[in-house]
Amino acid sequence: MEMQTASLKPRLTFWQLWNMSFGFFGIQFGFALQNANTSRIFSTLGASPDDLPLLWLAAPVTGLLVQPIIGYLSDNTWHPKWGRRRPFFFAGAVFAAIALFLMPNSASLWMAAAVLWMMDAAINVSMEPFRAFVGDKLDASQQTAGYAMQTFFIGCGAVIASLLPTIFSDYFGVSNVPVNGMIPDTVRYSFYAGGLVFFLSVLWTVLTSTEAPPADMAKFDANRKHSKNIGVALREIFGGFGQMPKTMVQLALVQFFTWIALFAMWIYTGTAIADHVYGTTDAQSATYQSAGNWVGIMFGVYNGVSALAAFILPIFARATSRKLVHTVCLLIGGASLASIFLIHDKQMLIVPMIGVGIAWASILTMPYAILAGSLPASRMGYFMGLFNICIVVPQIISSVLLGWITTHLFAGHTINTLILGGACMALAGILTLFVTDKAAAAK
Repeated sequence: MEMQTASLKPRLTFWQLWNMSFGFFGIQFGFALQNANTSRIFSTLGASPDDLPLLWLAAPVTGLLVQPIIGYLSDNTWHPKWGRRRPFFFAGAVFAAIALFLMPNSASLWMAAAVLWMMDAAINVSMEPFRAFVGDKLDASQQTAGYAMQTFFIGCGAVIASLLPTIFSDYFGVSNVPVNGMIPDTVRYSFYAGGLVFFLSVLWTVLTSTEAPPADMAKFDANRKHSKNIGVALREIFGGFGQMPKTMVQLALVQFFTWIALFAMWIYTGTAIADHVYGTTDAQSATYQSAGNWVGIMFGVYNGVSALAAFILPIFARATSRKLVHTVCLLIGGASLASIFLIHDKQMLIVPMIGVGIAWASILTMPYAILAGSLPASRMGYFMGLFNICIVVPQIISSVLLGWITTHLFAGHTINTLILGGACMALAGILTLFVTDKAAAAK
């Protein structure tokens, strides 16, 4: 397999790293609104806690279908003006913005579920090439910093997006109560803002960043013509599983348990806090909606912590190793998520979110930095897309099983599902110790 060798890529300045990563501010704005409010929207429109995992199935399934295909297509795209990855940044942003405007205007549960499919597909079209963008533009010595910059913007975007319903309610007097079973105005206005921020942020990266043409254009053109054959393209897209580097296989197991934990958190934190701390399961009540706002604050805290930790973790990684840093961070995150069970004061819920934020910063940085050093440069986008299947498969499994587990093993108490998530994240941390970091080994 052609491996990425020591490159002659120019070292980018801080502001060049800033510009090429800024689009992630908008992308995570969209994801954060989805993560903090989708269960709330579904519940307001009449979904029961048992239904939530299956309704969330759109998120991982679209990722499973879209990410490897977009990765493959972007690897085989080149335009003198638009480049390789930026056409996909822009197209995804347009459709994601439209979906963000549509989601809070859903008049029924089926409409909200359908818009979630559209929104997730569009966000994935924008997001997936961003991971390969770092590998394309940065020398190996800057790749950890590149992913850390992405993590910084992910954290900043998510903090603001998660807090928006509370900001609209507390500072602008916008109603936070559903009327006639419809989505509260605080949530609607938050999604409108999200659509605008998503589009403008991605557009900034598209307009301020450049891409270098393939080193061997004749070979690239030959491969691109070859890839236009549908049969060949499908074989290459789905045949890559047998070509995954050893490091990628090892990281896949780590990602599997990590994302079961995250999916449990995103689906069930809202209902768990409403029940366990606020003492209500009535999604139409003002108390339930207040719990939803507080969950937004909690999610804002963990994303804010991740934005700060994104710049600190690479320092620890250079002093020790990326594997050790990721292990410790996941263990902290797992213990923090499980500890929510012990808390009944809403103010104290901020504490475990600090630990989750440390884990989230590492999840968005270390696996990709470890992986990038083991991938062939010419197929960076494809393998990054394939790697993200390791994220969506556990979410699909969670969508199918978590509802049953919560109902039959935990008697409907979703707080117990968060404990299960914490245990899975801790297990992922232990498994990280067995990953081979080729770039670190070569030093």
